[in-house]
Amino acid sequence: MSSSQPLTTGQVAKYCRVSSVAVWKWIKQGKLRAYRLPGGHYRIERGALKEFLREHNMPIDPEFFAVSRQRILVVDDEPATVEVVARALQRLGNDIDVATASDGFEAGMQLATFKPDLLVLDLMMPQIDGFEVCRAVRQNAATAHIKILIITAYGVHENIERAIQAGANDFVHKPLDMDQLLGKVREMLAA
Repeated sequence: MSSSQPLTTGQVAKYCRVSSVAVWKWIKQGKLRAYRLPGGHYRIERGALKEFLREHNMPIDPEFFAVSRQRILVVDDEPATVEVVARALQRLGNDIDVATASDGFEAGMQLATFKPDLLVLDLMMPQIDGFEVCRAVRQNAATAHIKILIITAYGVHENIERAIQAGANDFVHKPLDMDQLLGKVREMLAA
């Protein structure tokens, strides 16, 4: 779970080793700040929980509150594209780690060691193309969760359809519109 995601009353109860009813009472009594969803369920921001724990001299697990870094792997056989995309992704914030690969084979190595949350992948590369990388990612239980954003200059309908069938989540056409690319990356990392 991302460290920026709000917590449910059940998650707070588990952390504090109390019942969900106790957490609900803390919220109703104004001791624990929370907000209510349209369906009536409560959500608690991690900062509010940490503040509550401090106020009540309860233990704080630093690992639970650590800011998790999101990892993005950029794969393209054009060095200029890799550099421009990697630089743009760094603008998303300090909690983003970016790694790069210049072909499908190198991408496979990076998938195992870097363990990205998102793969920004060119479709047309020599040897192992983006279609094969998509299929390999989806067929491996250890990588099947990785989101895949295709970047391609060959964005004809057939290629996009084939990429989606191979496991891609979304796509952006080259030449790249950086605002569109960054918008899709933000959406995919938040999902």
